Amino acid sequence: MFDGYGREVTELRISVTSDCNLKCFFCHKEWDSSEGHTSAQEFLRIIETAKSCGFRRLKITGGEPLLRGDLPDIVRRASSILEEVSITTNGTLLSQRAPELKRAGLSRVNVNLPTIIDERYKRICGASMLREVIGGIRAARDQGFPTKVNMVVLRGVNEDEVGAMTDFASSLGAVLQLIELQPLPSGGNVFSRYHVDLNSLEKELRARAMRMTATHGGQRNRYAIRHNGSEASIEVVRPTGNPSFCRMCSKLRVTSDGKLKPCLLRSDNLVDIVGPLRSGVTDKGLIDVFKQASANREPYWKDGDRG
Repeated sequence: MFDGYGREVTELRISVTSDCNLKCFFCHKEWDSSEGHTSAQEFLRIIETAKSCGFRRLKITGGEPLLRGDLPDIVRRASSILEEVSITTNGTLLSQRAPELKRAGLSRVNVNLPTIIDERYKRICGASMLREVIGGIRAARDQGFPTKVNMVVLRGVNEDEVGAMTDFASSLGAVLQLIELQPLPSGGNVFSRYHVDLNSLEKELRARAMRMTATHGGQRNRYAIRHNGSEASIEVVRPTGNPSFCRMCSKLRVTSDGKLKPCLLRSDNLVDIVGPLRSGVTDKGLIDVFKQASANREPYWKDGDRG
């Protein structure tokens, strides 16, 4: 399936819940918590339709997806449909749930961790749960999951921790993913106050890299660098004002209340899919809903925004 800009859509990102046990001040909140949740069976029908439309990969998100009790069943059944099922989590419950997710067929794990300093973690995330998150990352590695540590870089808050986070991730055999803060749909001054342009940092990594490989889709590179006597792997997610990032986007999102969301940063072009599903729509009708959402896809950042 291709959108009107010639971009093939191959990755589905499903928010399985709007609930979360943290209150990170930079959270995008990709849902409307007033609309209720979509059932596991409805999600699986959506995933089956995505497969018929050419989607190959699924990333499960939230809220905090590990709060959902039937998550292993969703993973198990989705893994029999698509090539890869991965998850993005805050990691607070991961040490408890990693073994069952491994048995269910989960492929990879991304853990959001903005800092490894206790007081900073509480300030950023609104809870004193750093120990649980670190334990969750260790549990994921113990289960053999390829693991990424997602660090949203925040000006004046954690930007001085990039070196320490590199040490931490590499010591566990995890990839450190440095993520640029994007404007929040809710507005406010979070972006203007905390945004860090990661362009210069990425140039430094490129100059230091022993190897550089493009990730699937080509939106970012992975840099293998020599760090404190060992090798570390770092990726930089640099979307803000970056039209080349948008040009290579292959994602379509599903909100927890059952809307297809063509772009992370927009909520004015959503397409309802759970409504037609509950009304008994045919398989062809669901494919048409996907086609409409794909037609609504448009690069958020265009040429001339930054480059």
